Amino acid sequence: MTALFALATSLLWGLADFGGGLLTRRLPALTVVVASQAIATVVLGVIVIATGAWSEAGPQLWFAAAAGLVGPVAMLSFYKALALGPMGVVSPLGTLGVSVPVGIGLILGERPGLLQYAGIAVAVAGVVLAGGPQWRGAPVQRQAIALTLVAAFGFGTVMVLIAEASTTIAGLFLALFVQRLTNVIAGGTALYASVRRGGSALPEGAGWRTLWPAVPALGFVGLADVAANGTYSLAAQNGPITVAAVLASLYPVVTALAARGVLSERLRGVQAAGAGLALVGTVLLASG
Repeated sequence: MTALFALATSLLWGLADFGGGLLTRRLPALTVVVASQAIATVVLGVIVIATGAWSEAGPQLWFAAAAGLVGPVAMLSFYKALALGPMGVVSPLGTLGVSVPVGIGLILGERPGLLQYAGIAVAVAGVVLAGGPQWRGAPVQRQAIALTLVAAFGFGTVMVLIAEASTTIAGLFLALFVQRLTNVIAGGTALYASVRRGGSALPEGAGWRTLWPAVPALGFVGLADVAANGTYSLAAQNGPITVAAVLASLYPVVTALAARGVLSERLRGVQAAGAGLALVGTVLLASG
C-alpha cells in the first residue's frame, strides 16, 4: 500500500506541476498559487463540514499549519529559480528535498533492506536525470542555486509535516483544510503586499474577468496538489517514510512525460535514461 499511495502522489504532483507551469505562462505565479489553493480550500471546507471532521481537531494540526506556511515559500522560491534558470540545473536540484524525509526516517530508526537501499539510489539518480541536468552552458546565478535549495528543503519539510498532521482519514481531511487555509492566508498576504508595492496580480492590461477561463485549470492544480498531499500522508502512515518519500519524489518524470504527450516536447536522451532508471528504482523499492 505504501508503494501504491506514494506512486499516486508522484502522478498527482507531476500533473499539478505541469498544469501550474502552463498557467504561469499566462498568469503571475503568486496569483496561480493563491487562486488554486483557494479553490482547494473551499472544496476541503465542504468535505470537512459534511464528514464532521472538526471532531478530529487537536494539537497535531499545528503540523498542518506549519506545512501551510512553508509550502508557499517553497513553491514561490522554485518558480523564481526556474525564471532565473537554467531549468536544466534548477529542476534536478529541486529533487534534493527528498533528503529531508529520508533523513528523518533514518534518524527515527528506519532501516530499509538492501534492495530498497539500491532502489533509493537508482530512483533518486533517475529523478535527477529525468530533469535534464545541464552540465555545460551559461553559468548559473548564485541566487538561482540558493532559491532552488530553499525550495527543495521546503518541499521536503512539507512532506514530513503533513505526514505527522493526522492519524485518521477524517483527521487527514481536516489537516489538509488547515494546511490549505494557511496557504491562502500566507499567499494572499504576500500577493496584497506585492500589489501595494506596485506589482500586478494579473497580466498587464488584463482585468479580473480574464481569470474566469482559467478557473477549471486552477481548480485542477489545487485539487491535484491536495490529493497528492493526502496520498503521501497515507503512504507514510502505512510504511517506511524512506520508501514513501523516494517514490513520491518521482513526479518530475510525470511532468516530463506530460510535456511530451501534451506539448509534444521531445525528451532529451538523459531524460529518457532517467525515466528508465526511476522505473527500475521503483521496482526495487516495491520488491524490497
